[in-house]
Amino acid sequence: MNNVMTAAVLTRFGGTEALELHHDWLRPRPQDHQVLVKVTAAAVNNTDIWTRQGAHGLPEDPTAQAGWLGSFDFPRIQGGDITGIVVEVGHGVTEELSSRRVLVDPAIYGCESENASPVGYLGSEADGGFAQYVAVDVTHAHDVLDSPLSDEQLACLPVAFGTAIGILERANVRGGETVLVTGASGGVGRGC
Repeated sequence: MNNVMTAAVLTRFGGTEALELHHDWLRPRPQDHQVLVKVTAAAVNNTDIWTRQGAHGLPEDPTAQAGWLGSFDFPRIQGGDITGIVVEVGHGVTEELSSRRVLVDPAIYGCESENASPVGYLGSEADGGFAQYVAVDVTHAHDVLDSPLSDEQLACLPVAFGTAIGILERANVRGGETVLVTGASGGVGRGC
């Protein structure tokens, strides 16, 4: 496997001119408990646009240019919505995952708890899927081999699903309750 890849790299905050296409970007290597995913589809969502623009602001200055969690490291490969094929596994990962079609959970969690909140996202606090390859924790690569959806359709789900589930959790929705979803044509509405 080649040690370089093609990647769309964000070099600074701004418009689309802040993105540079590189054909010689160093390909990531899977670390312990990670898999290397060959990206087959990556969707663009509002988080990607707002991060590129630095539009998230800071608690003390909402107009400041900042990433999702504040300070932001450049260069960065954006893209949190990723579908692909596992092409390499890191130490501690079984080979049976090789060649699996996966959907990537873009959230970076601060601990292993089932109820952990995200402390970052691929494409913001870590490199994402606007490249040929991305390395992710094995627990974030979900087998979708049997899904009838195309890779492009699947790639539209992860970030919107995270937003939708967060809304339901914040509202403390429980079984048997009814939820009205307005604007159900968008990704968040579909995630609910």
